[in-house]
Amino acid sequence: MTPKAVVFDIGNVLIEWQPERFYDAEIGEDRRRAMFAEVDLHGMNELVDQGHPFTETIYATAEKYPPWRDEIRMWHDRWIELATPAIDYSVRLMKALQAKGVPVFSLTNFGTGSYDYAATHYPFLREFDRDFISGHLRVTKPSEGIYARLEETSGLSGADLIFTDDRDDNIAAADARGWQTHLFEGPDGWAGRLISAGLLTEAEAR
Repeated sequence: MTPKAVVFDIGNVLIEWQPERFYDAEIGEDRRRAMFAEVDLHGMNELVDQGHPFTETIYATAEKYPPWRDEIRMWHDRWIELATPAIDYSVRLMKALQAKGVPVFSLTNFGTGSYDYAATHYPFLREFDRDFISGHLRVTKPSEGIYARLEETSGLSGADLIFTDDRDDNIAAADARGWQTHLFEGPDGWAGRLISAGLLTEAEAR
């Protein structure tokens, strides 16, 4: 069946999210590996995604690891450089769907402060028909609750929804609820999936 709404993850679907790449360029791969081995930076970011304060969470972590204090604070102070660039083709697909009247939702693990900051650089983050942001909802993918909230709020469920995400576990959670899904490995594949779902024509997707 043709889906009634399209659900986009954001990180590595609409915006590249590559903290390791940023730190490799700033401090070198060897030092980056040493820091990531000592400091659970992705765990720190998970707290932000769960709704903990953006600045306070990162700065508090930095104070716990004095040898890495300045580098950890970069996760906040230069955050937009960790989340760059936009994946332009994916953004065009989002806009093409909306131009046809297809509702487009976000379903993303993202902090409240970091999302507001990102939106100042990426205006399309304010253009979803509905937002489902983990920091606001206080639950992250792949927890069942965030998918349930989207269904409850939108009134859609199962095959009415088609969802793309770059992580297998997030896709598996949506599969378990009967959603149509696509593991994002690049915008070309996602465009093809939207065409095969009957949401865009070849011309509209290109």
